Amino acid sequence: MTESATTSEEGEVILLNKPLTWTSFDAVNKIKKACRIKKIGHAGTLDPLATGLLILCTGKKTKEIDTYQGAEKEYTGKLILGKTTPSIDLETAFDADFPTDHITPEMIQIAAQELTGEIAQYPPIYSAVKMGGERLYKKARRGEAVEIKPRTVTISVFEVDSTHFPEVSFRVVCSKGTYIRSLVRDLGMKVNSGAYLSELCRTRIGRFWLKDAEEIESFVKRKREELNL
Repeated sequence: MTESATTSEEGEVILLNKPLTWTSFDAVNKIKKACRIKKIGHAGTLDPLATGLLILCTGKKTKEIDTYQGAEKEYTGKLILGKTTPSIDLETAFDADFPTDHITPEMIQIAAQELTGEIAQYPPIYSAVKMGGERLYKKARRGEAVEIKPRTVTISVFEVDSTHFPEVSFRVVCSKGTYIRSLVRDLGMKVNSGAYLSELCRTRIGRFWLKDAEEIESFVKRKREELNL
């Protein structure tokens, strides 16, 4: 689904459902090349192993990107307690095992509550945060030690369901700059264990919802027909 403008120069806001393993730039490049769009950008990166709502802006609508990037976001996902990876997700191999027998549902609920509100969060080493002009994940992949500074973020909602323990389902509503992987890592530490993110989907950015987004291939097909390409 899109918010169309009268001309390609005016641009449009495109809501896409980013597929698993695609980078946000993969989606931008696909649309740019297939639909022959000169000016296009995305409003908020999703990790390759995450799915869900990705906003693309074209033409003059690219001026609105900062507004969408700063908007509140909602995610749903799953974390697994008892193991960790350097990237805090399945991009890298497991590096440690931790006990889980002592963890109760109440402990998980309390940990989530303690991570709700305005908190200081350390971004993951495997992230797109820049240090010295270079993305952290590039330094991490070379095995370089880095000193990461915390950032203040707001977690408005952190709901957890441990019915299928050690898997924990969650829903998070958060501010700009929040790393869900960091939230997962910190929850694992608060219950004296470890944790990694096994599944993540962005369901909302501001007033835009995933349910209104298009699959990339269907958008390309429709747009090419509109443009007689």
